[in-house]
Amino acid sequence: MNIIPLLASLEAEPQTTWAPVLLLIVIAIGFAVTNVAASIIIGPGRTGKFNVRFYIVAMIFLVFDVEIVFFYPWATIFPDAIAKTGSGLLLIEIILFVLILLLAYVYAWGKGVFQWD
Repeated sequence: MNIIPLLASLEAEPQTTWAPVLLLIVIAIGFAVTNVAASIIIGPGRTGKFNVRFYIVAMIFLVFDVEIVFFYPWATIFPDAIAKTGSGLLLIEIILFVLILLLAYVYAWGKGVFQWD
């Protein structure tokens, strides 16, 4: 049994391989335009000042959320890396990463970012 013709018949055409990416881009642009248009049409017309601390807290949340995303690949390779090399260099790297993020958190706390008064 020759498998090459079978594999050749399973290959997708170049136009259809980009279809999901194009669809995702169209959906993202449509979502953004719809949200902006809806906020213009039904949103309140504010001309006053807005507290920027809400955005700062949101950015700090995103930083720690991205930190969690980096932990998943590290946690998957850590046991194999320790078994192969036996060194704790990978553990030292992640501890340094967490310490830098904790330093940023303590700095933001010291600046009063988390106080809502």
